[in-house]
Amino acid sequence: MADLTKRYQCYHTITMSQLIVRKVDPQTVRQLKARAAAQEVSAEEAHRRILREALSRPVPGKPSLIGFLCQTEVAPEVELELSRSRDIEQRDTGF
Repeated sequence: MADLTKRYQCYHTITMSQLIVRKVDPQTVRQLKARAAAQEVSAEEAHRRILREALSRPVPGKPSLIGFLCQTEVAPEVELELSRSRDIEQRDTGF
């Protein structure tokens, strides 16, 4: 049984990286701690949330793929018929 438990833990281990930020302005630290307290989470969790949210935003000045394709003429000589995209297409998937 112990061998099975050891194997089970091995498959579910997630390695997380650490990030150490030095030379942080004391005012910034106070704001982080205040935000964490308001959200009822640790300062570490508040820091993770801020990073995750900030890095999930699109980069300013860099369009999304849809924006890029709408603004760029990739192949101006090619015309695509898009009327079919409004119709529901039914296919036999075999399931």
